Amino acid sequence: MKIAKTLVSLFLAALCSAAFAENFTKCEIIEDGGSGPYKAIMVEEPSLEAHTIFRPANITPFGDDNLLPVLVWGNGACTNSPWEHVNFLNEIASQGFIVVATGYIPLNGERYRGPQSTSEQQIQGIDWVFKVNEDPSSPYYHKLDTKNIALAGMSCGGLQTLDNCQDPRLKTIMICNSGLFSDPSTAVPGMPMPAKDKLNKIHTPVMYLLGGPEDIAYANGMDDFSRINHVPAFAANYPVGHGGTYAKFHGGEFAVIATAWLQWQLKGDEKAAAMFKGNPCGVAQREGWTADKKNID
Repeated sequence: MKIAKTLVSLFLAALCSAAFAENFTKCEIIEDGGSGPYKAIMVEEPSLEAHTIFRPANITPFGDDNLLPVLVWGNGACTNSPWEHVNFLNEIASQGFIVVATGYIPLNGERYRGPQSTSEQQIQGIDWVFKVNEDPSSPYYHKLDTKNIALAGMSCGGLQTLDNCQDPRLKTIMICNSGLFSDPSTAVPGMPMPAKDKLNKIHTPVMYLLGGPEDIAYANGMDDFSRINHVPAFAANYPVGHGGTYAKFHGGEFAVIATAWLQWQLKGDEKAAAMFKGNPCGVAQREGWTADKKNID
């Protein structure tokens, strides 16, 4: 057993060593690299300031016939670092995605205390994906699936996502522990505050991932869901409150549902689609979860 653990540790350490060959300035292994088929790393990409990348350590298997779909992420509390979400985002990356998260890389769990993040940083992340995908000198050259981009975020990051929901480059959005405020006076200063009619600008399938009635964003999120009738919409609730399960091992239950949504929406995976289709759908059959949906099935 000790020998096996040592070999795993050496393998994981080698992942970051390989990353530095691509000129990343910082790299860290989160947990065990994730449970997916592609062990993931968290890196700082020098060509994209104030963002953190989660991606498979070895991207040589990816190319024209096997592109990496993209998740662009915004953090809770408008924090300019994804430190609260590293297990969750790393797990998604290990399933064959590249995640471009707003904010500075949280090495060794470091908590960034600088200025708040902005909605514009999500757009910068999307722009970067297109740029490096067409740059022959980039390790990402023709490896990223620019036709399959998801935008998502938690709490303030969910508001940032809704602020940017009209971007035509998006394939789907996920609003996590969030929703537009009916009464903006109750919001934390600095958060984006789109009006409820912003929901009409959503042009993609949308999933709300909420923490049940104890989640302070529950009422706002479910009110959003009740108003969305023009695109496929799904609301998944798990009774853990506003903090979700992001910090749990491999991102916990939230990572399971979020990954399934991305596998379906960005990869066309019909097995993953069963989590959301049918009556009851797969989400509703998981212990503790409740599900509501529109324009799906």
